[in-house]
Amino acid sequence: MRSFCIFILLICVGGRAFSQHSDELANLKKLRVYQDSLIILGKKFVNDTDDLERKNANYRFIRTLVSALKVPHSFNYPFDSLKTVSILNSPDSRFRVFTWHVMNQDGSYRYFGTVQMNTGDKLLMYPLEDYTPFFKNSRDTVTDNRHWYGAQYYKIIRVAASKPYYALLGWKGNNIRSTKKVIEILSFDRDDHPVLGMPVFNNKKDAKRIIFEYTRQASMLLRYVPEQNLIVFDHLSPPDDKMKDRPETYGPDLTYDGYRLQNGSWFFVENMDMRNIPQQVDDGFVDPKIQSRSDRKLLPQRKRN
Repeated sequence: MRSFCIFILLICVGGRAFSQHSDELANLKKLRVYQDSLIILGKKFVNDTDDLERKNANYRFIRTLVSALKVPHSFNYPFDSLKTVSILNSPDSRFRVFTWHVMNQDGSYRYFGTVQMNTGDKLLMYPLEDYTPFFKNSRDTVTDNRHWYGAQYYKIIRVAASKPYYALLGWKGNNIRSTKKVIEILSFDRDDHPVLGMPVFNNKKDAKRIIFEYTRQASMLLRYVPEQNLIVFDHLSPPDDKMKDRPETYGPDLTYDGYRLQNGSWFFVENMDMRNIPQQVDDGFVDPKIQSRSDRKLLPQRKRN
């Protein structure tokens, strides 16, 4: 009798394991099908020459992405064949961030994204709604996910401060004249809702995020050096002193500044010697429309005027 009970128990356990495995395979198949659809729509909202077609493809992309993320345990699916969207997992696996952009007919951009929390089989996500045109002071404002200073992120850094937070490095195509890059600060409130912006930059007491603007004809280095707890970036300057009030004319002047992490805050470091920084490929973002990344070598330091 005892042997018979054990036999029945093994059958039940084995049946549940088989059923679970079958569910996982079915979910994986669904996610692959969704990914194939997302790839097609992503290429369309990036490359289509018709403004309305790009926007329609993006709206279909959003609906498809939400359906995909509703599949149980979708958090573990990397979507690594989806090249038109930036997907960043937080270093502690607490969440991941999807961000992408759609170009408008006038050469400006609108940004889209969502924060997906790691909750297992149930979906918990916070859509990111681009509020850029309505900010009165985008550098000094703490916001939520419904009032997002849109960008496409390419690096996430966890900061273990008294209140842990995450620094996000992002690319922000701006308009036909200028491009921007952003250091955004993401944290979570007591209810685990996203909060964007935090005064953690020692040289700019009121700044809740750092925004760089420069001419669209230039490229800008902005990357994290983990060995030194350092965010390093090109120093931007105008081609002529008469253009100091026109950030769309700024470009790299072959010198470098940075923010070094100390006790949970970012301390400004001016005129850095790049010979002390590990030489590696820039982690910076390249517009998906280009479809290729070019290695950018760090230039020798020059003195500023």
